Amino acid sequence: MSVAGIANPNQAQWGPSQSKSEGDVLDVLIIGAGLSGIGVAAHLRRKAPWARYAILEARDSIGGTWDLFRYPGIRSDSDMYSFSYCFNPWNGSQAIADGSEILAYLKETARREGLMGDIHYHHRVKSARWSSSEALWRVSVEVGAKQIEMATRLLVGATGYYRYECGYQPDFPGADQYQGRFVHPQLWPDGLDWVSKRVVVIGSGATAITLVPSLAEKASHVVMVQRSPTYVISRPAQDPPAQWLEKVLPVPISGSVLRWINALFLEASYRYSRRSPERMKAFIRSQAKRQLPDGFDVDKHFKPVYDPWDQRLCVARDGDLFKAIRQGRVTVVTDRIATFTQNGVRLLSGEEIRADIVVSATGLELEFMGGIELEVDEKSLKASDRMSYKGMMLSGVPNLITVAGYINNSWTLKADLTADFVARLANRMHARHKDICVPLDRGLEPTEDPVLNLSSGYIKRGANRLPKQGPREPWRLGDSYVKDWVRIKLLGFWDPSLVLSRASSEADDQHLQFPERQVQDALAG
Repeated sequence: MSVAGIANPNQAQWGPSQSKSEGDVLDVLIIGAGLSGIGVAAHLRRKAPWARYAILEARDSIGGTWDLFRYPGIRSDSDMYSFSYCFNPWNGSQAIADGSEILAYLKETARREGLMGDIHYHHRVKSARWSSSEALWRVSVEVGAKQIEMATRLLVGATGYYRYECGYQPDFPGADQYQGRFVHPQLWPDGLDWVSKRVVVIGSGATAITLVPSLAEKASHVVMVQRSPTYVISRPAQDPPAQWLEKVLPVPISGSVLRWINALFLEASYRYSRRSPERMKAFIRSQAKRQLPDGFDVDKHFKPVYDPWDQRLCVARDGDLFKAIRQGRVTVVTDRIATFTQNGVRLLSGEEIRADIVVSATGLELEFMGGIELEVDEKSLKASDRMSYKGMMLSGVPNLITVAGYINNSWTLKADLTADFVARLANRMHARHKDICVPLDRGLEPTEDPVLNLSSGYIKRGANRLPKQGPREPWRLGDSYVKDWVRIKLLGFWDPSLVLSRASSEADDQHLQFPERQVQDALAG
């Protein structure tokens, strides 16, 4: 295998470590060119312009989720003022934007920040091996039929938390005898025609809530079949106060103000839900009841058995789902599927629902760092054996940062904090001639809580693939943007758990602070 160096070859390196292929060693290698990867690269360009970096993307285009998902109605549940980057505030007309608008925003950001030439498509990372003696990650990359190796000091996983290749598909009895079209939203086929067709959507999560009203605009009728209800709240597509504020303040200022307003509002709403779940349940129920037809069984179809924010709340933009139900274009059925038939699905109640198209909106498959095989000093690394450090790093694992957003707020709020941390960490290691950054738990035992602490089915199914949480900070994933802004942005390096050091080197033994043996002992422990 050859070593590939592909970004800014004339720029400086950090630290004392040298190798025969020094010119090929990157300072930062970013895996994924979606929202998170673009954000990390933009922060590096702005705050660490000296750094040699590259972005690897397995697919043929940027955008991640917003390029992959093509199903009708795809959009963000978060408002765009907090979902957009801190350095490029949202300036569109919709507060709750369509997927195509989000993708256009990401592409515009990448072009504006000068990132397009640093993205390398069809580069699929297969494995990454850390060497303490070199203080490097050796990354194996599949490029078509070729296999190349790249070396980097910092490795950033910006791959999200689900499998891109496929979603979760239950084994439905009788599915093989169904004669209609059967699709999963994650693999929505081009050219699928649902005009004047009978459509059944299985599921009640965020995908179903956005997909159903969009399909209902052209279908003859849509039936949403759910095993159990989900909390659904309405949010306006446009935000008049925000539009007014944008008129009286420059976009950079209004964007920052709106970002904080929306972040704080969502955080306050989450806190209220956790402290007073019964009151929040009553509020959500009353909002739904006002928008549904008289006599509609709200408790059967829109009253979950769990508390708000045990699972994510789903958003109906401008109440579109409730409107479609009110107009008779959508029927909600709460029951279980007994079997597929030739013409549709039969429920446990015995009712058969005929369908020309069945959409299985049954969720995601979780995957840590895109399923990349990880090794540290020739020992296999399993993410679920490690604790998550501030939702960004793994206990005892050097120079590896993963980008993950909030589960109770906008993804980008946390992703921006992590991206800023990457740039500042690169600068700090460069200025202080450090090779290694590792969070040490010092014998602290993990809990059984997965890093995504929700009761949703897809999280329960994939919990064994994700890191664990610890009993206290900084080993727990934060759920407060304000606290994380202080802990990560203001006090990010004032933390005894985070150790920066130099690698073992015979030529520089007098400066050793954290030699290779201590890294290995920490990992073994």
